[in-house]
Amino acid sequence: MRRSPRPVLALALLLAAGTGCNTWYNDVPSPDNLLAQVPWFDHMISSQAVWPYSRLGVPRNTPPGTVPVTGGEVDWSAEWAMANTTTADKLVNPTDRIPTARGDTLYHTFCAVCHGVAGAGDGPVGPKVAAPSLLTPRAIGYTDGYLYSITRYGRGIMGKYGDKITEQDDRWQVVNYVRQLQSAVAPAAGGKP
Repeated sequence: MRRSPRPVLALALLLAAGTGCNTWYNDVPSPDNLLAQVPWFDHMISSQAVWPYSRLGVPRNTPPGTVPVTGGEVDWSAEWAMANTTTADKLVNPTDRIPTARGDTLYHTFCAVCHGVAGAGDGPVGPKVAAPSLLTPRAIGYTDGYLYSITRYGRGIMGKYGDKITEQDDRWQVVNYVRQLQSAVAPAAGGKP
């Protein structure tokens, strides 16, 4: 009596599959190892963007009645929303109004689209949203803290930019750049610099 080839064939397939798995797991690289070969993938987990709120420079709103223990900035958004500018007007510009290239860059990145390159409210979007000119006597009369607060919290149609310009010093640099724009027209407008 002759034996059926099926058990022999099954045994051969089982052996081939067993050795094939070892070859696959031992010789074919893992996708994790392949990702390490791409320069920007291997360190993304250590990027600050993975933990955006672990930095002190990111603005956080503290619960009312508490004091931030990790630094950060006092939150006066509720007062600002009620059109109370007491805290904003008391802010002191720590940079002595010295404009920098950083302020120029931030203004042209975030502000010029509405307020225009020179601050006249004539940016590409400015007329469509009725962006005010930053060169009027009224705008020149605002305190530095008021301009800082508008940048941080927004006002009216202007959105808040505190979550985009996250560093306090950078917001002050925007204020300084606006003051530089205003100083060119202040004598003609009769306003104070």
